[in-house]
Amino acid sequence: SDVEEYGYSNKTDDTTAAEARRGKDIQGIPWERLNITREKYRQTRLEQYKNYENVPHSGEASGKDCKATKKGGAYYEFRRNSRSVKSTILHFQLRNLVWATSKHNVYLLSHYSVVHWSSLTSNRSQVLNVSGHVAPAEKHPGSLLEGFTQTQVSTLAVKDKLLVAGGFQGELICKHLDRPGVSFCSRTTYDENAITNAVEIYASPSPSGDFTASNNDCGVRDFDMEKYQLTKHFRFGWPVNHTSLSPDGKLLVIVGDNPDGLLVDSVSGKTIASLSGHLDFSFASAWHPDGVTIATGNQDKTCRIWDARNLSKSVAVLKGNLGAIRSIRYTSDGRYMATAEP
Repeated sequence: SDVEEYGYSNKTDDTTAAEARRGKDIQGIPWERLNITREKYRQTRLEQYKNYENVPHSGEASGKDCKATKKGGAYYEFRRNSRSVKSTILHFQLRNLVWATSKHNVYLLSHYSVVHWSSLTSNRSQVLNVSGHVAPAEKHPGSLLEGFTQTQVSTLAVKDKLLVAGGFQGELICKHLDRPGVSFCSRTTYDENAITNAVEIYASPSPSGDFTASNNDCGVRDFDMEKYQLTKHFRFGWPVNHTSLSPDGKLLVIVGDNPDGLLVDSVSGKTIASLSGHLDFSFASAWHPDGVTIATGNQDKTCRIWDARNLSKSVAVLKGNLGAIRSIRYTSDGRYMATAEP
């Protein structure tokens, strides 16, 4: 969207790897018709981009203890850019709106629809439309049978065959991808500051697994996915932006509108330790598959790495390129970590 100010409209075809090898821009931007190069444009953006901060100057102050990172590694091969598939982001701080459940199955929010897109076939199909009225087709205790109208989706999660969408008014909509209709609708809270900031789906002792919703009303709620019942509700002293469960299911990392994160017992909700070092509010967290290493992402433009056995200080501080670290994921083998910025 940035280049639209140059009068460039991107209603052109997709870009393929073969075209990119022949010199076509991977985003299909006709730089030769513009009075700026890609390199110059990127440099200008880096210089002019204003990172949003809740704590003034946190981005400047956070850089002093960052670990130097090497650039230039080749971690992926460009295959295709599909401009017909566009994700919609409704909140300036929340970014968990694109999910891949395999190498080629992608789920994303596009306007008022959750869309499935296949990178193999380039086909897209609507999975859930929330523009009108959405009501559950199944009956479960605590489910709002009247459903919702015009839900603004703030976050979503897709894993295996389950989709959970969270909304700006504390809504939760659960849909099984292999069943028609919606299974469950709930409003987690009627607090006026109710936005669902993040949803994470986990394997758990119950056969169907469970999911955790992090809300702006300072609550973290755990739901069993077999009967959609609220099994745990923990309250904290500040809005929770993201929650991650350890691989063994015993510990939770809680981050939100506070520079310090928390390590919490997942059964009792009791705080075990604080994660102190960030200078602004955090919006992302992730556990390494080893069950020991934790990563947190913050608006101070850093990702901090922690050892759960000794949280007195972070193991490493990694500097972002442009702005806040809004999302973090480890690869399943734990060799790599990806962080996303705006």
